[in-house]
Amino acid sequence: MRSSRFQAVWWLISLGIMGVIWSLSSSSDTPGPPLVHPLDWIAHFTAYFALAYALGRATGRRDVALLIAVWWGALDEVHQSFVPGRDAGVTDWLFDLAGAWMGSALAQRRNRVGRDGGEESGLSQTHLEHQTH
Repeated sequence: MRSSRFQAVWWLISLGIMGVIWSLSSSSDTPGPPLVHPLDWIAHFTAYFALAYALGRATGRRDVALLIAVWWGALDEVHQSFVPGRDAGVTDWLFDLAGAWMGSALAQRRNRVGRDGGEESGLSQTHLEHQTH
């Protein structure tokens, strides 16, 4: 069973990622060199992969994690449209969606491993199966 402390840590990680995304989107000038296509899309995919993974671990539900991450991505694109020097893009949001889809899928898989008894006790499922045979 997942502990509330475990979930709280993943919620803090999720909120931290959301804060970093919002902060970077609020600036006309992002740190580092400008990202051109396809590097900016890779950044979108990666950020929302991480967000949906953390949300999936926090909630234990892929659908909830995906919904929150995808809506955060949409809200962030609208937010960017009001920041001087930034623009909103459907393609950016589609890469957010793709990253969130994959991140939530991985979180769901990891949550199953944890429920089966391996992850939180430090034992892999394969190790447990070999012990019982």
